[in-house]
Amino acid sequence: MSEKIIVVTGGSKGIGRAIVLRFLRAGYPVATCARSAPDLAALTTAVAAAVPGAVLHTLPADLSRAEDCARFAAFVRALGQPIAVLVNNAGAFLPGRLQDEPADGSQLRQMLAVNLLSAYDVTLPLLPGFLAQGSGHIFTICSTASVTAYPNGGSYGIAKHALLGFTKNLREELKPSGVRVTAVLPGPTLTASWAGVELPAERFVQAEDVAEAVFSAYAMSPHAVVEELLIRPQLGDLG
Repeated sequence: MSEKIIVVTGGSKGIGRAIVLRFLRAGYPVATCARSAPDLAALTTAVAAAVPGAVLHTLPADLSRAEDCARFAAFVRALGQPIAVLVNNAGAFLPGRLQDEPADGSQLRQMLAVNLLSAYDVTLPLLPGFLAQGSGHIFTICSTASVTAYPNGGSYGIAKHALLGFTKNLREELKPSGVRVTAVLPGPTLTASWAGVELPAERFVQAEDVAEAVFSAYAMSPHAVVEELLIRPQLGDLG
C-alpha cells in the first residue's frame, strides 16, 4: 500500500468512480467525495467486494458550494498523507442554448460553480502541500466542449472552456515546482449523464478507458507530462 494518497472529486459515479477503482487496484489509498451519502455508501460496498483491503476515505460534499470545497480540502489534509494525485472530476451537464437560459444568469453561475469553481476551490488549499513536497500530479476532467463550441452547449460549454483555461494557467505556473498538470478532455462517455439516450455503447467512450489514460499519464516519469488528453469515441463525436 502506497503512503501517498489519491484525491478524486465526484468519485461515486462515472469517470470519477472508474478513476477511484483504477488507483485502488494499483494499491493507492483514495479519498473522494460526492453529493449523495447513499451513493458513497454504495461505492464503499462495491470497493470492499472488488478490491479487498483497499483503503477508501469518503465525505459527502456538494462542491458547487465554496464551503463544502473547503470542508473536503480540510478532510483530505487531516488524513496526514502526502497527495500523489488530485483529480478534479466533479461536474454537471445542462444542455441548452444561451438564448433559452434564464435571464437572471442563474444557469451560467450554476455551471461555473460546479464545473470550474469546484476545481479552483479544492486545488488552491491543497497546493501548498504539493509545492512543499515538490511533486504530484493535478488532473482536471474537462471535455471536448472545452475546445469545441456546440450549438446546444450553452453555459456548460462556457464553463468547460474556462476549466481548460484554469488548467493551462496552472500548468504554466507549476512548471518549475515539479508538480505536473494535465487536462483530460473526454468526448461522450457512457455515464449516467447519457441515461435514456438510445445509442449503442460503441458510440461512447468507456469510463474505464478514461481512467486508464489518467493512470498511464501519472505513471510516466517525472521528467515528462501529458499536458492534454483528448479522448473521443472511435466513430467520432455524436451528432
